[in-house]
Amino acid sequence: MSEGAIKRAKAPAVKKPPSQAALKLAARRKAARQAGLLFESPDDVICGVDEAGRGPLAGPVVAAAVILDPARPIRGLDDSKVLTAQAREALYEQIVERSLAWCAALATVEEIDTLNILHATMLAMRRAVEGLSITPTLAKIDGNRCPVMPVRSEAVIGGDALVPSISAASIIAKVTRDRMLVDLHERHPHYGFDAHAGYGTPQHLEALRVHGPCEHHRRSFAPVREAFALHGIVVPGAAAVASDAASLEAGDAFAPLP
Repeated sequence: MSEGAIKRAKAPAVKKPPSQAALKLAARRKAARQAGLLFESPDDVICGVDEAGRGPLAGPVVAAAVILDPARPIRGLDDSKVLTAQAREALYEQIVERSLAWCAALATVEEIDTLNILHATMLAMRRAVEGLSITPTLAKIDGNRCPVMPVRSEAVIGGDALVPSISAASIIAKVTRDRMLVDLHERHPHYGFDAHAGYGTPQHLEALRVHGPCEHHRRSFAPVREAFALHGIVVPGAAAVASDAASLEAGDAFAPLP
């Protein structure tokens, strides 16, 4: 062996520094342990829970719950919003095939308008967890709130990028809802639901102005109520949009298309 080869063989391995996501997750886990809020144990059956469709002006809000199989790992899981549509579709098929259990559930437009978007989202999440074929012992929920459920729950801020089962749930919810809006486009092609999935894009707002809302639009959201008024229709019985907007993070109610 040459001298150069010997030196290379003896050179210590350089450890790759932890990613920012890993550092954030470690910090959150440490804080949770110190506060006595981390309830996970090795015996827990954990499901990840996430939603899609809080911000759009039309269509239901969809939630999903997923219990991953440790024996059948899935590479590439991430927050659905940072993945391409092609990657989401491919991962969706793997999640359906490899997970121990998964369920997608929704809250209807009528429920959104009656309950407000926050409570309708919590309802969809509870339905997704309750619809699993395997009963989890712990539900990890993306965000800072947990729905009332018959199982223990833990809110994880940014969980769709940090917890694989939540990432999987975000993908299931997003793909499920996008497919629903494509089907809706077949019945109402002039709104362009296949392009914007119901979000308040300029194209969608113009279609609302020209055609007026349909039965799949959320009456409690301001642009929809304004479109009804433009066409001379007064919408009674819908919760004021202020209550919906207050239930979301600032700007989320009319967020741009992800």
